[in-house]
Amino acid sequence: MRWKELTSATELNSLMEESFQHPVAIFKHSTRCSISSMAKARLEREWNIPEEKLPVYYLDLLKYRVVSDAISTTTGVEHESPQLLIIKDGKSVFDASHNAVTAKGVDAFVTT
Repeated sequence: MRWKELTSATELNSLMEESFQHPVAIFKHSTRCSISSMAKARLEREWNIPEEKLPVYYLDLLKYRVVSDAISTTTGVEHESPQLLIIKDGKSVFDASHNAVTAKGVDAFVTT
């Protein structure tokens, strides 16, 4: 699994545009939270979707909280941590938080 770091509102805008060509995933991670660390490790173990089918963006919430707030505003999905979102055509089509953050079922959002 190759993470693409998400660090700015400009990158978020590009990600949203990219979602019109193919879905993208955003993983919002708190580096001080054990539940978030467990969710990240579980994703890394389970993930088997090729990067070109579903790129995964990683957001460090402690460093870039303003970007997390922009994600909530843009998608209408309330902030939680950890959180996994799938964005397609500029909209969140899937979100999970805490122990529900897994790779299971995410492949349903990948176009062939």
